[in-house]
Amino acid sequence: MARMSDPLIVSRVIGDVVDSFCSTVKMTVTYNSNKQVYNGHELFPSVVTIKPKIEVEGGDMRSFFTLIMTDPDVPGPSDPYLREHLHWIVTDIPGTTDSTFGREIMNYEMPRPNIGIHRFVFLLFKQKRRQTVSPPSSRDRFSTRNFAQENELGLPVAAVFFNAQRETAARKR
Repeated sequence: MARMSDPLIVSRVIGDVVDSFCSTVKMTVTYNSNKQVYNGHELFPSVVTIKPKIEVEGGDMRSFFTLIMTDPDVPGPSDPYLREHLHWIVTDIPGTTDSTFGREIMNYEMPRPNIGIHRFVFLLFKQKRRQTVSPPSSRDRFSTRNFAQENELGLPVAAVFFNAQRETAARKR
C-alpha cells in the first residue's frame, strides 16, 4: 500500500477521493505537449484549458483502462460540500497507448477553481473488459469510489494530481 510520505496521502487524495492502493501502471499526464503533471505541483487554469495527453505505460494492447479527472474541492477546499466535480472520463484506453485511443464518455471540462487551491486528480483504473463502463448521470456530486464500484473497476492502478487556483489579472502576467 501507499507510504505515509506519499503525496497522494499527504494531500488527502487517498482518503477524500479513493482508498489506499498500489500503483501498478505508469501514467503520464501532459498539457500543451510540455507541461507534465507532477503530484502537488501548481498549474495555472490558463495552461489547462485543452485536454491533456494521457500516456499509459503498462499492460498490453489487450488490457483496457478508464481515466477519470475529478475535483474533490468544490466549491472550496475548506468546505467541499459539493465534492466531487467530474471533469473528464475516457474508457477503453488500450495498454501501452494514450487517451486518444480511448472512448470519451464525458468530454473534458477545463478547471475553473473559484475559491482557494483545488486539487485536480487523474485516476486510472484497469477494466475487466472493453465497453463495460457507463457514463454517470451528472458531473456534480460525483463519487469516484461509487463510480468505480458500479462499473466494477476496483482500486486505481495509477493516480496523479495538480493544484490550481483562480488566476488574477496580476498572476497571468
